[in-house]
Amino acid sequence: MHLLSDGTKPIYVQIAEWIETEILNGNFQTDDKVYSQYKLAEIFTINPATAAKGLTILSDEKILYSKRGLGKFVTPEARQLILDKRKNHTLKGLLDEVALEAARLGVGESELQEMLRESMEKIEGEE
Repeated sequence: MHLLSDGTKPIYVQIAEWIETEILNGNFQTDDKVYSQYKLAEIFTINPATAAKGLTILSDEKILYSKRGLGKFVTPEARQLILDKRKNHTLKGLLDEVALEAARLGVGESELQEMLRESMEKIEGEE
């Protein structure tokens, strides 16, 4: 993964989202230890404090838990918390933007649904 340094999204948020994606992809399972702030700093060539901030976000959201002196680990409910967050916040926000743009362009609901169906078919064909 490459971090975007264009200022649109803080790097520590990108780190948190990357770990979330790794959990969703099954690369980190319940009770697995995730990368330390120092390993993340090395992987992404960033300041360890920035990486720590990303880990803290996930701890605050109960996606990760700490074992004193051992690091951060994936909580049993992490996957469901991430799915809920991304569905109810990220996806909803994107859909609101799409609906607004469709209204500006005069694209009706049925045309928008067809466009979505085509996009979904394209993605399913790539898997």
